[in-house]
Amino acid sequence: MGSLIPKTKEKRIIVIGGGFAGINFVQHMNFFPCQIVMIDKKNYHTFQPLLYQVATAGLEADSISYPLRGIFNNENFVFRIADVLEIYPDKKQINTTLGIMDYDYLVIATGSKTNYFGNKRLEQNTWPMKSVPEALNLRSLLIQNFEDALISDSMEKRRALMHYVIVGAGPTGVELAGALAELKSKALRNDYPELELDEMEIWLAEAGPRVLGAMSQAAGDKAKEYLEKMGVKVMLNTKIDDYDGETLVYNGGERVKASTVIWAAGVAGNNIKGIDPSAIHRSGRILVDDYNEVVGHPDIYAIGDVSLMITDLNPKGHPMLAQVAIQQGQNLAKNFTRDTGQKTPFQYKDLGSMATIGKNRAVVDLPKWKFQGVFAWFVWMFVHLMSLIGFRNRFITFVNWFYSYFKYDKGIRLIIRPVQRKLDKSEL
Repeated sequence: MGSLIPKTKEKRIIVIGGGFAGINFVQHMNFFPCQIVMIDKKNYHTFQPLLYQVATAGLEADSISYPLRGIFNNENFVFRIADVLEIYPDKKQINTTLGIMDYDYLVIATGSKTNYFGNKRLEQNTWPMKSVPEALNLRSLLIQNFEDALISDSMEKRRALMHYVIVGAGPTGVELAGALAELKSKALRNDYPELELDEMEIWLAEAGPRVLGAMSQAAGDKAKEYLEKMGVKVMLNTKIDDYDGETLVYNGGERVKASTVIWAAGVAGNNIKGIDPSAIHRSGRILVDDYNEVVGHPDIYAIGDVSLMITDLNPKGHPMLAQVAIQQGQNLAKNFTRDTGQKTPFQYKDLGSMATIGKNRAVVDLPKWKFQGVFAWFVWMFVHLMSLIGFRNRFITFVNWFYSYFKYDKGIRLIIRPVQRKLDKSEL
């Protein structure tokens, strides 16, 4: 192993992933006598629920990101940037792009990845939004489309450049559609007076029968009402069949020209090679017991989106939500640090769900109360603001929201790095 990781006489716990699950596990180890090594392919934590605001020029990327090294003060904490290539459970080792690393305990907190359900054409030509670079790409593409529309001499091409299709009406899709609608009604209309902004179309396509299917019927109905009032075309029971970068095919043969299709229709577990296939669910999530230990793999644990804990209360596993990841990370840490050695099985406490559809428009489902409108929007804003890591991030985000509330302006309409469209005719 050499000098890649400092030598230690203590037990070594390797944590793969610096998302909600990973950082909450490390934070709650409470200076337990061990060496904790966190590995991630990037050096920062991303507050994913606000990625859509980066994509729609509402927030800068560093407002929702925080350096992982700055979160932890434990002198026995070690961080390395690397990709984990494979796990060797029999040897208690992992193979990374930095080399082989030994562990006593392994915690897999790799989260989820975009799920295209096996459709390679959709994977190639649609735009995901699971990371900061992807959100920045979308922001640049959005502005590039309008710059290109200005100089287009074809009405069909101009309309295609201003046609956005968001696939998936979960919280991400709903919030992104609402943010795009607000951007169209104010900032873009001022920036591009030469264009007929009424030609800009925003479609929200959902294969299921309603919006926000994981939330209450009242929340879904209200969100759909808000979106339609904002000019979004909500298309329920709509299955996307194909997209070649220019033409979208849906519902078995209907076609429409669209230059930008954003994929928010599903996620899969981001598992790692080396786990026994019998412990991998068809969703890509890793099967764990009530204590988040991977089935058939002693001393290896999986927490957060990548884990699948099937119980009588949750026969399909827990939802892939930040709160589940946070609570699993905390519970696993308590099991490690408990003096008695008595483990506590994980029990998810549902704190509720919420989504915003724009200024003064949000829906909130709490265990005992459900409400929508202005008050829900303030609740959503407060919860997300307090969930950000670091005072600076909270302050800058609050200032941006406060300014936007009164000025109706999305001030970060910048093409920092021009992006190329995904379509490559030679590969089709």
